[in-house]
Amino acid sequence: MLFFKKCTTFAVVMKKSTIWTIAIVMGFSFLGLLFLQFSYIEEMAKMKKEQFDESVNRSLYQASRNLEMNETLRYLEKDVNETERHAFRQDSIMARSGKLNDVIQHSTQYSAIGKDGTVYSSFELKTITTKPSTIPKAMILRSDKNSIAEASKSLQEIVRNRYVYQKALLDEVVYNILYTASDKPLKERVNFKLLDQDIRAELLNNGINIPYHFTVSTTDGREVYRCPDYSDEGEDYQYEQVLFRNDPSSKMGVVRIHFPDMNAYIMSSVRFMIPAIVFTIVLLITFLFTIVIIFRQKRYTEIKNDFINNMTHELKTPISSISLAAQMLNDESLTKSPQMMKHLGGVINDESKRLRFLVEKVLQMSMFDRKKAIYNRKELDLNELLESIAGTFSLRVEHTGGEIFMEVEAVESAIYVDEVHFQNAITNLLDNAVKYRKPEQPLNVYIKTWNDDQRLYFSIRDTGLGIKKENVKKIFDKFYRVHTGNVHDVKGFGLGLAYVKRVIDLHEGTIKCESELGKGTTFIVSLPVIKEKLKS
Repeated sequence: MLFFKKCTTFAVVMKKSTIWTIAIVMGFSFLGLLFLQFSYIEEMAKMKKEQFDESVNRSLYQASRNLEMNETLRYLEKDVNETERHAFRQDSIMARSGKLNDVIQHSTQYSAIGKDGTVYSSFELKTITTKPSTIPKAMILRSDKNSIAEASKSLQEIVRNRYVYQKALLDEVVYNILYTASDKPLKERVNFKLLDQDIRAELLNNGINIPYHFTVSTTDGREVYRCPDYSDEGEDYQYEQVLFRNDPSSKMGVVRIHFPDMNAYIMSSVRFMIPAIVFTIVLLITFLFTIVIIFRQKRYTEIKNDFINNMTHELKTPISSISLAAQMLNDESLTKSPQMMKHLGGVINDESKRLRFLVEKVLQMSMFDRKKAIYNRKELDLNELLESIAGTFSLRVEHTGGEIFMEVEAVESAIYVDEVHFQNAITNLLDNAVKYRKPEQPLNVYIKTWNDDQRLYFSIRDTGLGIKKENVKKIFDKFYRVHTGNVHDVKGFGLGLAYVKRVIDLHEGTIKCESELGKGTTFIVSLPVIKEKLKS
């Protein structure tokens, strides 16, 4: 609060244009800061969304690939288990003679045949040996070297033939899968529980650990599976992946997945920016609140200056009259007849009352501001109170050529109020009607009372100058006076209607003003049914 007091004190001595300049600059600075923060959050959320999309698509692709590999492995195991391998061995020995030795060639034929008679692979293993008895000693070393080379070539041939055999076996299994697997319906080809496990594992590998729901359907839209805990929440944005993408289009499947908590997951990455935005908004609100206080304080300062000027002028008149009367009383050169003494005494008495009235008005507002007003409430009759006050003002209204009209319709007119303050409030309303009349035209005042089951009402309508619509909502503000240009024919402090509203509010009532410039003003006061409160 000390900070606000210093700001408002400093603002009083500043020009209004300077305050506006500072306010505009600071306001744009705060708004620019907020814009940058929101832009940064939006950019981060967009980047997180792109990363999320990429991770989900990558996970679904890998899960679909795992599904195809599992199907291939399953068919491979099944085909191998059902294949009966028949190995046929055919041995043949060929011998030939040379000058130095006899060579013996052994030939063995191997074949693998499936259950259905398919020959997967066949190869021939050849070995060459010589008779030891016919080999000269000088040729032993050379024969051993030839044998080693031949044996190495034979082993290489065995490995090569084995590779050919395995490749032929796998090719046959793959051909079998291509021609038989896609003929099965999609629900028999997909292990949905295993697919769910693969999707979950791949999402975890990519850093996504939030609930998801998925369905599997054919390419023409027929749904074949839906996860047990499926819900439509978050279905507006979902991801798709084709299953068995190398199969004919009619045999393919489509897995669709969506995340109910996707938005929360994405926004969690920018959650650390929320405190910064909150603090910036708090600073902006504090700044706006400070600016409002500064402008209000400056307006009050200007109004108080006007108030002091008006009050000085108002106080000078009765003081001058009293001073002049006192001088006449003290002037020995003047003859003091009883009539003159009575006249001077009346002037002093009237001007003293006027001074007392002005001082009491200021003191009343001070008491209301400090909430130290003391009320002495008692039960009164609203109809009688209005008639009594109207009788007091009748001479002033008739002096303008007009008249006061009373229309009493309230049946239950009992009120429980402070007589002095409530009577002063009504007096202020009638006093304003007389002050702000049309020059050189009769003034008519219409007072009316009525009630319903809940409220008691009275209205005071005049045929005076009226008030512009834009000024009507401000007339109950303290120190506010309707601008009349350079005309100062009606003096006042702007306290009367503020005092009236405060009195009505403290009596649990309401007051509103209806006015049209040039046609007059109507004040409508609403009070609670006091009689029921007294009985309770």
